[in-house]
Formats: sequence, structure tokens, C-alpha cells
Amino acid sequence: MSNLEERLLLLLPKGVVGVLALVGILAVGRILACSVWGVVGALRTYVWARLWAKSLPETYGKWAVVTGSTDGIGKSYAKELAKKGMNILLVSRNMEKLQRVAKEIRSKYRVQTDVVQADFALGRPIYGNIAKRLKGKDIGILVNNVGMLLAPGPFKKLTEDNIWAYVNVNVASVLAMTRLVLPEMLRRKKGAVVNVSSVASYFPMAYFQVYSASKAFVSSFSRALREECGSSGAAVQCVEPGAVSTNMTSFDKDIHTPGFFTPTADAFAGSAVATLGHAARTTGYWAHRLQLAVWRTLPERYIVSSYKARMDNKLKKSK
Repeated sequence: MSNLEERLLLLLPKGVVGVLALVGILAVGRILACSVWGVVGALRTYVWARLWAKSLPETYGKWAVVTGSTDGIGKSYAKELAKKGMNILLVSRNMEKLQRVAKEIRSKYRVQTDVVQADFALGRPIYGNIAKRLKGKDIGILVNNVGMLLAPGPFKKLTEDNIWAYVNVNVASVLAMTRLVLPEMLRRKKGAVVNVSSVASYFPMAYFQVYSASKAFVSSFSRALREECGSSGAAVQCVEPGAVSTNMTSFDKDIHTPGFFTPTADAFAGSAVATLGHAARTTGYWAHRLQLAVWRTLPERYIVSSYKARMDNKLKKSK
């Protein structure tokens, strides 16, 4: 403590000094308590969950529906759920890929598979056919994974088709698919809806403005629906990952190349599936949780402006 600080404290009444000391102790205590709680939560989510795995078919139901399931995170989620004994219904737009992935899962994990061809960018007309294909199946888990992420660029360059595709794929699909399966889960008092959002939901991201906003919607909807479902037996989980090495991130080698903070899709899905039933809101991967914890200690304005400066530089170099 400097001489100036000591003199200022001497000028204050003793009672005030005591109050200030108490406030300081409480502030430090709160920081320590939050840190300990965070560590305990991380251990429970990423370590304990793997040591005490539950039977997913018994807990939730026999079938899992995964949207956007022929590549990246969706395909890896489907494989991981099949590994745990779930029958898999794959929903995606390319029939050739659907059949290939279904065959791979069926032969490797000895579970039943089914496929539905659907282009989520088309919006409302596709859901009647999906509803028909869901009938008669004990849907235990729905993974709303399908997503759209265009290469970064200014909003003024987005076409009207781009905008509606973002809305239909990233927003409407979550609502429409949940509406198809949730009523039966509530009736049976078991099941889980897993909504794949993004760490981008925490911050407004220049040049990814529609993507980050759409993921903020997914996160907000998930939290609201979880409160609404309460103790009904139907769980709602929101997964908010950072960068994962998939085709979706291939436009930027810094976030596409596998590394400490960028897992492969298989590594991410293995971790994320294990968190189901142990965390209602999670990054799905321990390194992403660490990354987010650091970011959230910084002022949002600093993060937003730093990211914009980085993207300004990248876009300038790409011209």
C-alpha cells in the first residue's frame, strides 16, 4: 500500500474502514466461490459424466433424430449415439450421403437406422414428410444440429435467399423439429431435446452478424423451454461449442485446423454426448469451456472490437 493510500485511510472514520474491508473480503470470497463452483461444475460435466455413463435408450427412448447428420458435428453425434445403443434417424438434404452414413452406422454399431431427405433451407413445406417418418418411433433424443454459416462478409452483401436460408435453417428448424417431438416426450415423461447453438451466441460478431444472432436465439429459446418443461421428464439441453474442425469452418484455417481449442467432430461429439443429463447448458467440450471462461472475464466491448479488427484485417488480405 502506498503512503497516499495509507493517509487516505487514516482520514476515514474507523467504521467506514471496517465496511470497506468487509466489502473487499466479500468480493474476494465471491470470486473464490465462483471459481471453485466452476471447477466443480467442469469436473461433473466433463469427468464425472464419462465415469458414470447412463443407458440412453432406457433413460430417454430407443430412437435418436439428428438433423444435418451427413457431415461434421451431426454425423459424429449420430455415430456417438449409435455407439451407445440408440437407433438413428438421419435427416439431411443429400440422399446419397444419407444412405452412405446410415449404412456405415448400421453395420458398425448394429442398430436400426432410417433416413429422411429434407432441405431445411426450404422452410415450412418439408415438415409434413418428416412428421410422417417419425410416426411409430419411440423418439428419445432430438439433436437439432443442422446449421448454416456463410463465409464472413458485410451484411449488405447478403442476398434475400441468404437471409431466408439463415432463418429457415438456424432458427425455424429448431422450433419446427422440437414441436414435432416434444408433445410425445411430455406425454411419456421422458426424452431430451438437444439444441446445438454456438459460443457465438454470447457476443455480437461483425461479419457473422446473422449467424451469431441466430445462435443467440437458439440459446435463449432453449433456456426458456427448459424452464417451461421444468420437472416434466423431458430435458432440454443447449450445446454452445467453440470452433470445431468441420467443413463449416474451412473458410478460416486458424479455426479449422485441429488443435487444443479446435477438436475434430468425433472428439467434440464424444465429449458433448457424455454431458447429456449432467449439464443443461454447456460448451460440450472442456477446452471450449475454458476458452469461454477467459473471454467472459473481459469487457464485451473489448472482445467485440478485437474480433472486428481481426476480421477487418483478414478480409482486407483476402481481396
